[in-house]
Amino acid sequence: MVDSKLRIVIPIYPGVTHLDFTGPHQFFSRVPQIDVVVASIGGEPVDAQGLTFSNLDDLTEIAACEVLCVPGGLGCLDAAEDIRFIHAIRHLASTAKFVTSVCTGSLILGAAGLLHGRRAACHWAWRDMLPLFGAIPDPARVVRDDEIITGGGVTAGIDFALTVIAELTDDETAQRAQLILEYAPAPPFDAGRPETAPAAIHDHVVADMAELQASRYRQAQYLAERYAARR
Repeated sequence: MVDSKLRIVIPIYPGVTHLDFTGPHQFFSRVPQIDVVVASIGGEPVDAQGLTFSNLDDLTEIAACEVLCVPGGLGCLDAAEDIRFIHAIRHLASTAKFVTSVCTGSLILGAAGLLHGRRAACHWAWRDMLPLFGAIPDPARVVRDDEIITGGGVTAGIDFALTVIAELTDDETAQRAQLILEYAPAPPFDAGRPETAPAAIHDHVVADMAELQASRYRQAQYLAERYAARR
């Protein structure tokens, strides 16, 4: 019997933010029509914020998928420096119906040359790096540009997952998953976006992240120049 399930491939790497993919994975796995494959280079275990993910598929050996879903994390640009990883991303993107990302995963898509002239979401702190790869930054929580679907920072991955489920199946299936997992966010604070966070909180977080942002921006510039030279 031919397996008719829709395959979603999630490539992970050292330094990935686990909620970027475990959130969407939880929702995808609730849909009987979907098969989720989590993979790494060589199928090697991946550490993420104190958790180790093992029994992974080898990313370089996956032939095709319906959806490529690239999560973000502080290691995203390091992953993008690995030409094996980027080659696998480009290959799977060429087979996929939808090419997608969560958080800074869009920077990996950008480094792979998949976002030129496309609107894309990203974590607010790294969004200004998208134009380095020819992408058009969009502050929306979920951004759709034809076959490219990108989610904003971390928790936007759940909104993103529901969007993808609806595209692959239908709205009712997505809503069933939403109800099963009781996704009805009502945070106690309205500090989840720079535009709504209290000024003191915003300024403190921005100051804390300034050095890291600067170093990551330089790394993104290097990657943009490196891969542009190879095209």
